[in-house]
Amino acid sequence: MVRYVPRLADGHRVKLACPLALFRLNHIFWPLDPSTGRWGRYLDRLLAVVGCLLFLQHNDAELRYLRLEASNLNMDAFLTGMPTYLILVEAQFRSLHILLHFEELQQFLQSFYFTIYIDPRKEPEMFRRVDGKMLVNRMVSAMYGAVISGYLISPVLSVINKRKDFLYSMIFPFNTEPLSIFIPLLLSNMWVGIIIDSMMFGETSLLCELIVHLNGRYLLLKRDLEESIQTILADRQRPHMARQLKELIIKTLRKNVALNKFGEQLESQYTVRVFIMFAFAAGLLCALSFKAYTNPMANYIYAIWFGAKTVELLSLGQLGTTLAYTTDSLSSMYYLTHWEQVLEHSTNPQENLRLLKLINLAIEMNSKPFYVTGLKYFRVSLQAGLKILQASFSYFTFLTSMQRRQMSN
Repeated sequence: MVRYVPRLADGHRVKLACPLALFRLNHIFWPLDPSTGRWGRYLDRLLAVVGCLLFLQHNDAELRYLRLEASNLNMDAFLTGMPTYLILVEAQFRSLHILLHFEELQQFLQSFYFTIYIDPRKEPEMFRRVDGKMLVNRMVSAMYGAVISGYLISPVLSVINKRKDFLYSMIFPFNTEPLSIFIPLLLSNMWVGIIIDSMMFGETSLLCELIVHLNGRYLLLKRDLEESIQTILADRQRPHMARQLKELIIKTLRKNVALNKFGEQLESQYTVRVFIMFAFAAGLLCALSFKAYTNPMANYIYAIWFGAKTVELLSLGQLGTTLAYTTDSLSSMYYLTHWEQVLEHSTNPQENLRLLKLINLAIEMNSKPFYVTGLKYFRVSLQAGLKILQASFSYFTFLTSMQRRQMSN
């Protein structure tokens, strides 16, 4: 049973960055390799079902804790368990969507690495530019790593202090004191934490990589078109200039359409999971900021988590805005093909007319920018990220006012 190994069209194995290399080990969110046999696939599905059952068990235990603290009107204790519960529910929805579309995800990733991923051997300069845009996201991954390491230290501290504490705020409907029960539950805590943490930084890293490489392909398309146009103008074969430019634009349009189709596949693959991610973000940020604000020294993990989530949303939104700007400039790219200079020197009236019609068609085909959306409800952009931060700040203000009122009473 082997997880999918990303390879380029020539069979060369892709060297994954550290966050994606770790994410590839996630047996729920990363697809199997096509060479995996039938029994390997059955085993993988069985492990996925067991993982989903563990998610449900943790959901029940954490929800019991939240209900108890809500009935006790203990806001601080209630919000202690809220972040982990929200991210658990988010992981359940996202994992369910992944498992329902496992085969499509593998085919989508294969298409990405075959046709879109920029080969550093062929385009070293563009690859450096693209890879440089992933640095912020890799910093986010490191912050998420610090978050999960903080949780994983808890069992060590529990052993030192001779306590039987779980990693998260949980209440089980049975006695967990016997070691034969406590240790398996604690191990399940650690497994769930690692799976969800790798989901948080891994899937975002993958989505960012998809966006930046797609954006890089559009930039390469523009560069190649401009260089070929300069060659046509320099050669100045007057009877053939209009036809040469027309054929060049047709060739460019075909590549353009292929990139647009991949963008549609990207939208189809991620629109549901992006919606889930953004839908939970405001509540999660609110709870994290409140806990970090009330006791920053004791709740430093919440502060790191809040910073990671904030930077994640803003960096993803910025990449979405950049891609939209690039695709929005494609119509101008076709208009600025120096067609007026070609018409000035061309001696073929029929080809001149065909060229003008083709340019109009190309401009019309690229009249709208491409956005990754959340179920068409919102666009992944910097503005969307800022709106989520604004909403979370409003919730945070409400909670702090409620806390002051509770303390005054």
